[in-house]
Amino acid sequence: MPDAEDVRRIALSLPDTTEKIAWSMPTFRVAGKMFATLPEDETSIAVRCPKEERDELVLAEPGKFWIADHEAQFAWVRAYLSAIEDEAELRDILADSWRQAAPSRLLDAYPALGLPDEPGE
Repeated sequence: MPDAEDVRRIALSLPDTTEKIAWSMPTFRVAGKMFATLPEDETSIAVRCPKEERDELVLAEPGKFWIADHEAQFAWVRAYLSAIEDEAELRDILADSWRQAAPSRLLDAYPALGLPDEPGE
């Protein structure tokens, strides 16, 4: 089961990522734009997630994902670290959130972290 130190290590391994304390918790930013936080005494993560996908995640895995009341209007979802299967799943979650916040220059410079190819491309 991943913990807060795994989140920190993986997040900071993503290009141009920094850690900053905000709202009394660690936040992770790419090129200055926040893509992950460690709320709830570092027992969960909050990450960017399009609202349509977020709702599907919460319905599909309610023991893992949830929406904090104060984030309901934003495209963020939370996940319990204890419910994340392994480091690979944590890396996927963080990289997906990073992609949503990263500027195109970084997506272009790191194609392995870029958005998946669309069908037909």
